[in-house]
Amino acid sequence: MEQQETVQGAMLSYYKSLTFLVVLHITSVLSAQNQPVELTAQVRLGSSFRFAFLGDTRFTNPANTRDSNAAVRQMLVQAIADSLPAFISIGGDIVFHGDDGNDWKTWTAETAIWRERGIPVYPVLGNHDLSGGNLALENYFRSFPELKKCRYYSVRAGNALLLVLDSSLAELSGPQGEWLSKELGATPSDVEFVFVLLHHPPYTSSSDQKEYGGGHSARSEEQALGQMLEKRQRSARIRFAVFSGHVHNYERHEHNGVTYFVSGGGGAHPYRIARAPGDPFPDNNINYHFLLVEVQPGRLNVTMNRLHLDAGKASWTKPDVATIFVPATTHAAVASQ
Repeated sequence: MEQQETVQGAMLSYYKSLTFLVVLHITSVLSAQNQPVELTAQVRLGSSFRFAFLGDTRFTNPANTRDSNAAVRQMLVQAIADSLPAFISIGGDIVFHGDDGNDWKTWTAETAIWRERGIPVYPVLGNHDLSGGNLALENYFRSFPELKKCRYYSVRAGNALLLVLDSSLAELSGPQGEWLSKELGATPSDVEFVFVLLHHPPYTSSSDQKEYGGGHSARSEEQALGQMLEKRQRSARIRFAVFSGHVHNYERHEHNGVTYFVSGGGGAHPYRIARAPGDPFPDNNINYHFLLVEVQPGRLNVTMNRLHLDAGKASWTKPDVATIFVPATTHAAVASQ
Protein backbone atom coordinates (compact mmCIF):
# COMPACT_ATOMS: atom_id res chain seq x y z
CA MET A 1 0.00 0.00 0.00
CA GLU A 2 2.79 2.40 0.93
CA GLN A 3 4.58 1.59 -2.34
CA GLN A 4 1.36 2.26 -4.30
CA GLU A 5 0.89 5.61 -2.54
CA THR A 6 4.50 6.51 -3.29
CA VAL A 7 4.01 5.73 -6.98
CA GLN A 8 0.77 7.71 -7.07
CA GLY A 9 2.48 10.62 -5.36
CA ALA A 10 5.32 10.55 -7.85
CA MET A 11 2.89 10.47 -10.77
CA LEU A 12 0.91 13.37 -9.33
CA SER A 13 4.10 15.37 -8.89
CA TYR A 14 5.10 14.56 -12.48
CA TYR A 15 1.79 15.71 -13.94
CA LYS A 16 1.86 18.88 -11.87
CA SER A 17 5.35 19.62 -13.20
CA LEU A 18 4.23 18.83 -16.75
CA THR A 19 1.23 21.13 -16.40
CA PHE A 20 3.49 23.88 -15.09
CA LEU A 21 5.85 23.49 -18.04
CA VAL A 22 2.97 23.57 -20.54
CA VAL A 23 1.56 26.75 -18.97
CA LEU A 24 5.06 28.25 -18.88
CA HIS A 25 5.55 27.43 -22.56
CA ILE A 26 2.23 28.95 -23.59
CA THR A 27 2.93 32.07 -21.51
CA SER A 28 6.39 32.46 -23.04
CA VAL A 29 4.97 32.07 -26.54
CA LEU A 30 2.25 34.64 -25.94
CA SER A 31 4.68 37.15 -24.45
CA ALA A 32 7.42 36.55 -27.01
CA GLN A 33 8.31 39.41 -29.33
CA ASN A 34 10.85 39.49 -32.11
CA GLN A 35 12.88 42.63 -32.66
CA PRO A 36 10.15 45.08 -33.75
CA VAL A 37 10.00 45.52 -37.51
CA GLU A 38 10.22 48.98 -39.03
CA LEU A 39 7.84 49.10 -41.97
CA THR A 40 7.62 51.88 -44.54
CA ALA A 41 4.45 52.91 -46.34
CA GLN A 42 4.72 53.94 -49.97
CA VAL A 43 4.26 57.63 -49.23
CA ARG A 44 6.65 60.31 -50.45
CA LEU A 45 7.95 62.74 -47.86
CA GLY A 46 6.42 66.18 -48.39
CA SER A 47 3.33 64.86 -50.13
CA SER A 48 -0.20 64.53 -48.74
CA PHE A 49 -1.72 61.11 -48.20
CA ARG A 50 -4.67 59.47 -46.52
CA PHE A 51 -5.21 56.30 -44.55
CA ALA A 52 -8.25 54.57 -43.12
CA PHE A 53 -8.71 53.38 -39.56
CA LEU A 54 -11.46 51.19 -38.16
CA GLY A 55 -11.75 48.73 -35.31
CA ASP A 56 -13.75 45.81 -33.99
CA THR A 57 -14.83 44.26 -37.25
CA ARG A 58 -15.05 40.78 -35.75
CA PHE A 59 -14.96 38.91 -39.05
CA THR A 60 -16.84 35.66 -38.52
CA ASN A 61 -19.50 33.49 -40.12
CA PRO A 62 -21.99 35.89 -41.78
CA ALA A 63 -24.79 33.79 -40.31
CA ASN A 64 -23.75 35.05 -36.86
CA THR A 65 -25.80 38.25 -36.68
CA ARG A 66 -25.58 38.59 -32.91
CA ASP A 67 -21.85 39.20 -32.48
CA SER A 68 -21.08 40.97 -35.75
CA ASN A 69 -22.94 42.46 -38.69
CA ALA A 70 -21.62 41.06 -41.97
CA ALA A 71 -23.53 43.56 -44.12
CA VAL A 72 -21.94 46.43 -42.22
CA ARG A 73 -18.47 44.88 -42.47
CA GLN A 74 -18.75 44.40 -46.20
CA MET A 75 -20.04 47.93 -46.85
CA LEU A 76 -17.25 49.42 -44.76
CA VAL A 77 -14.65 47.35 -46.61
CA GLN A 78 -15.97 48.54 -49.98
CA ALA A 79 -16.22 52.18 -48.91
CA ILE A 80 -12.66 52.14 -47.58
CA ALA A 81 -11.38 50.65 -50.83
CA ASP A 82 -13.22 53.34 -52.79
CA SER A 83 -11.62 56.10 -50.68
CA LEU A 84 -8.22 55.12 -52.14
CA PRO A 85 -6.16 55.16 -48.94
CA ALA A 86 -2.40 54.68 -48.96
CA PHE A 87 -2.94 52.04 -46.29
CA ILE A 88 -5.46 50.75 -43.76
CA SER A 89 -5.11 50.08 -40.06
CA ILE A 90 -7.50 47.92 -38.05
CA GLY A 91 -7.50 48.66 -34.34
CA GLY A 92 -7.92 45.13 -33.08
CA ASP A 93 -10.63 42.49 -32.76
CA ILE A 94 -10.20 41.83 -36.45
CA VAL A 95 -11.87 38.43 -36.07
CA PHE A 96 -14.33 37.13 -33.51
CA HIS A 97 -12.23 34.15 -32.38
CA GLY A 98 -8.50 34.31 -33.05
CA ASP A 99 -8.10 30.54 -32.84
CA ASP A 100 -10.87 29.87 -35.37
CA GLY A 101 -9.40 29.35 -38.83
CA ASN A 102 -12.81 29.84 -40.40
CA ASP A 103 -13.02 33.37 -38.98
CA TRP A 104 -9.71 34.18 -40.66
CA LYS A 105 -11.02 32.68 -43.91
CA THR A 106 -13.96 35.07 -43.65
CA TRP A 107 -11.52 37.94 -43.13
CA THR A 108 -9.58 36.89 -46.23
CA ALA A 109 -12.72 36.53 -48.36
CA GLU A 110 -14.44 39.75 -47.29
CA THR A 111 -11.34 41.94 -47.64
CA ALA A 112 -10.20 40.52 -51.00
CA ILE A 113 -10.78 43.90 -52.68
CA TRP A 114 -8.06 45.49 -50.53
CA ARG A 115 -5.49 43.01 -51.77
CA GLU A 116 -6.73 43.30 -55.35
CA ARG A 117 -6.11 47.04 -55.16
CA GLY A 118 -2.75 46.60 -53.45
CA ILE A 119 -3.71 48.44 -50.24
CA PRO A 120 -1.43 47.48 -47.31
CA VAL A 121 -3.00 46.68 -43.94
CA TYR A 122 -1.24 47.46 -40.66
CA PRO A 123 -3.10 45.61 -37.89
CA VAL A 124 -3.37 46.03 -34.13
CA LEU A 125 -3.81 43.03 -31.84
CA GLY A 126 -7.11 42.96 -29.93
CA ASN A 127 -8.32 40.67 -27.18
CA HIS A 128 -10.49 38.65 -29.59
CA ASP A 129 -7.56 38.18 -31.94
CA LEU A 130 -5.66 36.64 -29.03
CA SER A 131 -8.46 34.35 -27.88
CA GLY A 132 -7.17 30.81 -28.09
CA GLY A 133 -3.56 31.45 -27.15
CA ASN A 134 -0.77 30.22 -29.36
CA LEU A 135 -3.04 29.06 -32.17
CA ALA A 136 -4.61 32.51 -32.32
CA LEU A 137 -1.22 34.17 -32.70
CA GLU A 138 -0.24 31.66 -35.37
CA ASN A 139 -3.36 32.57 -37.35
CA TYR A 140 -2.70 36.27 -36.89
CA PHE A 141 0.91 36.15 -38.07
CA ARG A 142 -0.01 33.84 -40.94
CA SER A 143 -2.44 36.53 -42.10
CA PHE A 144 0.18 39.29 -41.72
CA PRO A 145 3.56 37.77 -42.61
CA GLU A 146 5.16 41.19 -43.12
CA LEU A 147 5.06 41.66 -39.34
CA LYS A 148 7.63 38.86 -38.95
CA LYS A 149 5.89 37.70 -35.77
CA CYS A 150 6.16 41.12 -34.11
CA ARG A 151 3.32 42.03 -31.78
CA TYR A 152 4.30 45.73 -31.78
CA TYR A 153 6.09 47.62 -34.52
CA SER A 154 6.48 50.94 -36.33
CA VAL A 155 5.46 52.27 -39.73
CA ARG A 156 6.99 55.34 -41.37
CA ALA A 157 4.59 57.17 -43.70
CA GLY A 158 5.76 60.51 -45.11
CA ASN A 159 5.81 63.09 -42.33
CA ALA A 160 4.14 60.67 -39.90
CA LEU A 161 5.31 57.80 -37.71
CA LEU A 162 2.90 55.08 -36.59
CA LEU A 163 3.73 53.26 -33.36
CA VAL A 164 1.55 50.15 -33.18
CA LEU A 165 1.22 48.73 -29.66
CA ASP A 166 -0.08 45.49 -28.21
CA SER A 167 -2.23 46.50 -25.24
CA SER A 168 -2.27 42.93 -23.91
CA LEU A 169 1.36 43.56 -22.91
CA ALA A 170 2.75 46.21 -20.57
CA GLU A 171 2.89 49.45 -22.53
CA LEU A 172 5.19 51.54 -20.32
CA SER A 173 7.45 48.83 -18.88
CA GLY A 174 9.16 45.67 -20.05
CA PRO A 175 10.39 45.24 -23.63
CA GLN A 176 7.46 47.09 -25.21
CA GLY A 177 7.78 50.01 -22.83
CA GLU A 178 11.52 50.25 -23.46
CA TRP A 179 10.95 50.15 -27.21
CA LEU A 180 8.23 52.82 -27.05
CA SER A 181 10.41 55.12 -24.95
CA LYS A 182 13.28 54.70 -27.39
CA GLU A 183 11.05 55.44 -30.39
CA LEU A 184 9.59 58.55 -28.80
CA GLY A 185 13.03 59.76 -27.77
CA ALA A 186 14.52 59.38 -31.25
CA THR A 187 11.77 60.64 -33.55
CA PRO A 188 13.29 61.67 -36.91
CA SER A 189 13.50 65.42 -37.43
CA ASP A 190 11.25 65.28 -40.52
CA VAL A 191 8.36 63.66 -38.61
CA GLU A 192 5.52 66.04 -37.73
CA PHE A 193 2.91 63.57 -36.44
CA VAL A 194 3.25 60.51 -34.25
CA PHE A 195 0.20 58.23 -34.25
CA VAL A 196 -0.05 55.75 -31.39
CA LEU A 197 -2.31 52.83 -32.33
CA LEU A 198 -3.61 50.28 -29.84
CA HIS A 199 -6.76 48.35 -29.00
CA HIS A 200 -7.73 49.58 -25.52
CA PRO A 201 -8.51 53.33 -25.29
CA PRO A 202 -6.86 55.67 -22.76
CA TYR A 203 -10.08 57.73 -22.64
CA THR A 204 -13.69 56.68 -23.15
CA SER A 205 -17.15 57.81 -22.07
CA SER A 206 -18.18 54.15 -22.20
CA SER A 207 -18.40 52.06 -19.04
CA ASP A 208 -18.25 48.49 -17.84
CA GLN A 209 -21.70 49.17 -16.37
CA LYS A 210 -24.28 47.47 -18.58
CA GLU A 211 -27.20 49.88 -18.40
CA TYR A 212 -26.45 51.11 -21.92
CA GLY A 213 -26.19 47.68 -23.48
CA GLY A 214 -22.52 47.00 -22.94
CA GLY A 215 -19.28 48.91 -22.97
CA HIS A 216 -15.82 49.19 -21.48
CA SER A 217 -14.22 51.55 -19.01
CA ALA A 218 -10.72 52.89 -19.61
CA ARG A 219 -8.06 50.79 -17.89
CA SER A 220 -5.36 52.22 -15.65
CA GLU A 221 -2.59 50.99 -17.99
CA GLU A 222 -3.86 53.03 -20.94
CA GLN A 223 -4.66 56.01 -18.71
CA ALA A 224 -0.99 56.04 -17.67
CA LEU A 225 0.03 55.84 -21.33
CA GLY A 226 -2.11 58.88 -22.09
CA GLN A 227 -0.61 60.81 -19.19
CA MET A 228 2.88 60.03 -20.47
CA LEU A 229 2.05 61.27 -23.96
CA GLU A 230 0.44 64.43 -22.61
CA LYS A 231 3.51 65.16 -20.54
CA ARG A 232 5.69 64.78 -23.62
CA GLN A 233 3.30 66.91 -25.68
CA ARG A 234 3.98 69.96 -23.51
CA SER A 235 7.43 70.42 -24.98
CA ALA A 236 7.24 68.29 -28.13
CA ARG A 237 7.83 69.73 -31.60
CA ILE A 238 5.52 67.01 -32.99
CA ARG A 239 1.83 66.37 -32.49
CA PHE A 240 0.55 63.16 -30.91
CA ALA A 241 -2.74 61.48 -31.84
CA VAL A 242 -4.00 58.18 -30.43
CA PHE A 243 -6.25 55.74 -32.31
CA SER A 244 -7.92 52.85 -30.51
CA GLY A 245 -10.96 50.58 -30.61
CA HIS A 246 -12.48 48.11 -28.11
CA VAL A 247 -15.52 50.34 -27.49
CA HIS A 248 -18.04 49.61 -30.25
CA ASN A 249 -18.84 53.19 -31.10
CA TYR A 250 -17.07 56.45 -31.97
CA GLU A 251 -15.50 58.96 -29.60
CA ARG A 252 -13.11 61.88 -29.78
CA HIS A 253 -11.38 63.32 -26.73
CA GLU A 254 -8.93 66.20 -26.31
CA HIS A 255 -6.54 66.23 -23.35
CA ASN A 256 -3.54 68.50 -22.90
CA GLY A 257 -2.79 68.81 -26.59
CA VAL A 258 -3.27 65.12 -27.44
CA THR A 259 -6.29 64.00 -29.49
CA TYR A 260 -7.74 60.55 -28.80
CA PHE A 261 -9.97 58.76 -31.29
CA VAL A 262 -12.01 55.69 -30.33
CA SER A 263 -13.10 53.87 -33.47
CA GLY A 264 -14.79 50.56 -32.72
CA GLY A 265 -17.69 50.73 -35.15
CA GLY A 266 -16.45 48.17 -37.65
CA GLY A 267 -19.32 45.72 -37.35
CA ALA A 268 -19.22 44.19 -33.86
CA HIS A 269 -22.48 44.43 -31.93
CA PRO A 270 -22.78 48.15 -31.08
CA TYR A 271 -22.59 49.91 -27.72
CA ARG A 272 -24.51 53.05 -26.89
CA ILE A 273 -22.60 55.63 -24.88
CA ALA A 274 -23.82 58.05 -22.23
CA ARG A 275 -21.96 61.12 -23.46
CA ALA A 276 -20.54 63.41 -20.81
CA PRO A 277 -21.30 67.16 -20.85
CA GLY A 278 -18.85 68.90 -23.15
CA ASP A 279 -18.10 65.74 -25.10
CA PRO A 280 -16.70 66.80 -28.52
CA PHE A 281 -19.05 64.27 -30.14
CA PRO A 282 -22.32 64.31 -28.14
CA ASP A 283 -24.13 61.58 -30.06
CA ASN A 284 -26.01 58.69 -28.46
CA ASN A 285 -26.67 56.83 -31.70
CA ILE A 286 -25.23 53.59 -32.97
CA ASN A 287 -22.21 54.59 -35.03
CA TYR A 288 -20.94 52.06 -37.54
CA HIS A 289 -18.10 53.90 -39.22
CA PHE A 290 -14.52 54.22 -40.35
CA LEU A 291 -12.08 57.10 -40.01
CA LEU A 292 -10.37 58.70 -42.97
CA VAL A 293 -7.16 60.41 -41.88
CA GLU A 294 -5.84 62.96 -44.40
CA VAL A 295 -2.24 63.89 -43.60
CA GLN A 296 -0.76 67.04 -45.10
CA PRO A 297 2.41 68.99 -44.37
CA GLY A 298 1.78 70.67 -41.03
CA ARG A 299 -1.82 69.51 -40.50
CA LEU A 300 -4.21 66.61 -40.67
CA ASN A 301 -7.97 66.12 -40.92
CA VAL A 302 -9.70 63.13 -39.36
CA THR A 303 -13.20 62.53 -40.74
CA MET A 304 -15.68 60.10 -39.25
CA ASN A 305 -17.61 58.39 -42.07
CA ARG A 306 -20.81 56.97 -40.59
CA LEU A 307 -22.85 54.21 -42.19
CA HIS A 308 -26.58 54.03 -41.66
CA LEU A 309 -28.54 51.03 -42.88
CA ASP A 310 -32.28 51.30 -43.48
CA ALA A 311 -33.92 48.14 -44.81
CA GLY A 312 -30.59 47.13 -46.30
CA LYS A 313 -30.07 50.48 -48.02
CA ALA A 314 -26.89 52.34 -47.08
CA SER A 315 -26.48 56.06 -46.54
CA TRP A 316 -23.34 57.88 -45.46
CA THR A 317 -22.78 60.99 -43.37
CA LYS A 318 -19.72 62.77 -41.96
CA PRO A 319 -20.89 63.95 -38.53
CA ASP A 320 -17.44 64.70 -37.10
CA VAL A 321 -14.25 66.22 -38.50
CA ALA A 322 -11.19 67.09 -36.43
CA THR A 323 -8.31 69.23 -37.70
CA ILE A 324 -4.95 69.01 -35.94
CA PHE A 325 -1.95 71.27 -36.56
CA VAL A 326 1.69 70.93 -35.63
CA PRO A 327 3.43 73.97 -34.17
CA ALA A 328 4.25 76.48 -36.91
CA THR A 329 7.94 76.41 -36.01
CA THR A 330 8.03 72.65 -36.48
CA HIS A 331 6.44 72.78 -39.91
CA ALA A 332 8.74 75.61 -41.01
CA ALA A 333 11.79 73.63 -39.90
CA VAL A 334 10.66 70.47 -41.71
CA ALA A 335 9.79 72.37 -44.89
CA SER A 336 13.27 73.91 -45.01
CA GLN A 337 14.98 70.50 -44.97
